[in-house]
Amino acid sequence: MTDQQKQDNNKPTQVSTLDVILSVFRAWFGVQTEENRKRDFSSNDPTPFIVAGVIFALIMIAGVIIAVKFALSGA
Repeated sequence: MTDQQKQDNNKPTQVSTLDVILSVFRAWFGVQTEENRKRDFSSNDPTPFIVAGVIFALIMIAGVIIAVKFALSGA
């Protein structure tokens, strides 16, 4: 690999909102590709990933609570 290729691989990238959501969703379930992981870790700002992760976690918690209440109401 040449020096130019190494520099290109280390450049910070801008990640779209859809890419952030998909990356968090895939990473949550452990199916993230190495290519996407490298892109995510080379992004300019980790804030969108953190916010998306927290929102996704809250949605998952709410989903579990709703599922449990639904299951218990039928018992």
